[in-house]
Amino acid sequence: MPEATEKKMGPWGRFLAMPADNPVKTVIVAVVLCLFCSMIVSAAAVALRPVQAENKVLDKRRNILEVAGLYKPGIDVTETFNEKVEPRLVDVEAGTFSDAADPATYDQRAASKDPARSIGLDDDPASIGRMAKLASVYIIRDDQGGIEKIILPVHGYGLWSTMYGFVALKADGNEVAGFQFYEQGETPGLGAEVDNPRWKAQWPGKKIYGDDGKVKIAVSKQVPNADTASYHIDSLAGASLTSRGVDNLIHFWMGEKGFKRFLDNLKAGTV
Repeated sequence: MPEATEKKMGPWGRFLAMPADNPVKTVIVAVVLCLFCSMIVSAAAVALRPVQAENKVLDKRRNILEVAGLYKPGIDVTETFNEKVEPRLVDVEAGTFSDAADPATYDQRAASKDPARSIGLDDDPASIGRMAKLASVYIIRDDQGGIEKIILPVHGYGLWSTMYGFVALKADGNEVAGFQFYEQGETPGLGAEVDNPRWKAQWPGKKIYGDDGKVKIAVSKQVPNADTASYHIDSLAGASLTSRGVDNLIHFWMGEKGFKRFLDNLKAGTV
């Protein structure tokens, strides 16, 4: 190409005039394309973040309604939640309700990662590392204003993931009304069967505490007898570590370091 013509074309013209298989042209096109695509993806992620956060809250509320036995397909989840569910905060160590934060906006998971708002655990069967000082609980009241159900958040490590869920208790703070996870990453077809409706159907009607006040409910392979049937949950077939994780987390959260003090105070009417 004559030098005068090349100068007249300018840098962009010279670039376009390069052969399609020119290595320099190939690298430049690839880099520009990658930068453009990354900008599109980043912009979409930022734009959709509020929608994702809203959907996450909606899914959590749906799970609370489900475990409380209040969910029906087609209902307005937000409206039903606001009408039927009373969010509260509990000081776990004291076992009392707390007004230290707004229950509607409190993020228990974020608090558990903040040393100023959480407690480090030495005896940690649920493998959660730290526990938030304040926990979100959800109260369902009857027509007379009395407590009908208490929904408590629970979480703990299974085989591959930290499983987050809810246990719903009846007003006595002992009989299970429902149990389910809303987030888990266990093995599909094995540990992920914690989401199987048939497995979850075992929980309602079971008791958490024995006559001595100790946590007696157990997820195990043992065949129940007359003494243990009221406390027995069948472990998941082929998923012994996930089953053990569920057993560990339910014992932790229903025990002395978890919600037992709160449930005892609630039963005694001192909260």
